[in-house]
Amino acid sequence: MDQQEWLAQRFEEHRPHLRAVAYRMLGSLSETDDAVQDAWLRVSRADASEVENLRAWLTTIVGRVALNMLRSRTTRREQPLEVRVPDPVIDPADGTDPEHEALLADSVGLALLVVLETLTPAERLAFVLHDMFAVPFEEIAPMVERSPEATRQLASRARRRVRGAAPVPDPDLTAQWEVVEAFLAAARDGDFDALVAVLDPDVVLRADGGGLTELSRHVQGAAAVAGQALFWSQQVDLTIRHALVNGAPGIVSLRDGRAFSVGAFTVKNGKIVEVDFLADPERIARLDLNVLDD
Repeated sequence: MDQQEWLAQRFEEHRPHLRAVAYRMLGSLSETDDAVQDAWLRVSRADASEVENLRAWLTTIVGRVALNMLRSRTTRREQPLEVRVPDPVIDPADGTDPEHEALLADSVGLALLVVLETLTPAERLAFVLHDMFAVPFEEIAPMVERSPEATRQLASRARRRVRGAAPVPDPDLTAQWEVVEAFLAAARDGDFDALVAVLDPDVVLRADGGGLTELSRHVQGAAAVAGQALFWSQQVDLTIRHALVNGAPGIVSLRDGRAFSVGAFTVKNGKIVEVDFLADPERIARLDLNVLDD
């Protein structure tokens, strides 16, 4: 086996880890795969004979690629999006697909990814690589063209943002489902009071409709979110299917047999504290929903 074959084999072994890095950086499944492929093109042209820690080396390469993609995305976007819900990872309600386990390790729920979307590219890189993958600041600093101490400050700012805005869900998935089931039943029954009862007073609902602004929402408060739930429950042409969305209780809504939206619920202290929906038709069409087929 020559060095190129050896390197290709090692890269494939690390691919699940590298996809996990890219997904946390980009929040897009298609861009994640693009980033990993771009990283392989760079790796295949490099001399890895003196690399001591291959996993760490590959991690930094994917990090650089993702950082460049984030910066390019920010440059292309004329106006910041009010609501940006990252691509969800969907599994059957009864368990996570083994291929998704690395992608979702450390409970990377939509609520966390939504907050990561609000960070600058440099903050996101510093936080993801250091806090999630234990890359030393000395190795991250050259990527963001800052000193290690300044890079530490980037991660610290990001950490404060995440802690303040990304709720940590209750650990018991079965208990989470009970709360979500109560919410869905109340919506079906048109029971406003029952809806409010399972919602945290400061619950946040985000819906990303992409170019369809009429589907985009950012509302806060139990009454407002309950009102939205009642409105959509009256759309009789929607069929609801249960699913795990980034490891949390969620639903896939179908209209005329096609996926219309994907939603995830964050349950904390027995109440729903966040609801995140992706309703962008273009991005919905690219999701792999075959895992829900019986």
